[in-house]
Amino acid sequence: MPDPSAGDAAPRKRKQRGAKPTPRERMEQGYAQAEQRNREARENLDPLAEGERPLVVTIGAVVAALVAISIFAGYLLGVKVEGGKPHFAQVLAPALIMAIMAWGMWRARYWAVLGFQLLLVFLIFSAVFGLAVQAATVAQFAATLGLLAVTGTFFWFMVKAMARIQMPSRD
Repeated sequence: MPDPSAGDAAPRKRKQRGAKPTPRERMEQGYAQAEQRNREARENLDPLAEGERPLVVTIGAVVAALVAISIFAGYLLGVKVEGGKPHFAQVLAPALIMAIMAWGMWRARYWAVLGFQLLLVFLIFSAVFGLAVQAATVAQFAATLGLLAVTGTFFWFMVKAMARIQMPSRD
């Protein structure tokens, strides 16, 4: 039966001879370095206190609530979409999703922040597509670039907030 520690001897001997590491050894070293960075990042995060909510999640909850309210308000005010008033079910579904997401983010729930980030990703991809294909005027280009900057920044800050939300407490 082979010695399990014998696998460590070959890289050491190769290193002593001055030979370059194999692709597998480089990959394992990269994974080890990445795991070390991840461990350090996790140790530097502070878990949320009871009832605490990161600022970016609070802003996201307010934005989601405003979107839900604006959908209902538009329907009640008789806003027409492509020349006709939408059916109530067409208004209820997105408004309800945004309202539930707002409630979940207000309560600092991971699933709600993740869902909001999914919407941000769709907006980011739409903005990139708009910049690449559809922006025909300077105003369109500027507005699309602004959308990309806001959604990208929002997404970036929510990543750390999500990590803090899912952390177990360190009692």
